Amino acid sequence: MTPPPSPESALAQPSLLQAMIAIAPKSVRIGCRVIRDGDEAHLLPEEARSIPARQPAMRRASGAARWIAHALLADVGVNDLAILRAPSGAPAWPDGITGSLAHDDEMAVAAVAPVSHFASLGIDVEPAQPLPDDIFALVATRADRTDAADRHLAGRILFCAKEAVYKAVYPLDRQILGYEDIEVDLDEGRAMTRTGRKVSLVYCVAPRVVVLAFVDAR
Repeated sequence: MTPPPSPESALAQPSLLQAMIAIAPKSVRIGCRVIRDGDEAHLLPEEARSIPARQPAMRRASGAARWIAHALLADVGVNDLAILRAPSGAPAWPDGITGSLAHDDEMAVAAVAPVSHFASLGIDVEPAQPLPDDIFALVATRADRTDAADRHLAGRILFCAKEAVYKAVYPLDRQILGYEDIEVDLDEGRAMTRTGRKVSLVYCVAPRVVVLAFVDAR
């Protein structure tokens, strides 16, 4: 059995949700949940079969993220529909819907929107802590702009942003991208990939770093 979520994480959930709702575009439904023991039970049978990971922690996180997504989909009249894991690892959304799931060790997040408003979404969540220097060296490029971000968290936000951008663009372009292939401008709230895909970004930093990336519908 894993340790229970820290009291700080449990208390942070309402404030994190409020912060996420504040940054999300109007037509994006967004949510979060502290990952708890037993959350793997929220996986529908088809979902459970589509997720190859057998580690209990991974299955709990997947169950928590899909629990959020099921509730968000129910808000738009889509009920009891399995969100399968595609061979690429991305969740497979119902027709007319785009979305994204993410989790760190303690918190799961999800976002969904109609494809009539957004071609694709990507979301990522990370602890609100400085990014280790060795990871920052792998993630950052000279083209990235982070001046507007909190200097202690800029690296973490940048890392989170590139993860979210990749999730948003892969379903559209089917291109494997490295961190060096994504140019992020946190000052302007945008990113561009080496394939020329333009992505918009919004983020919050307390009580966790959450970045939402989105590609407008054409």
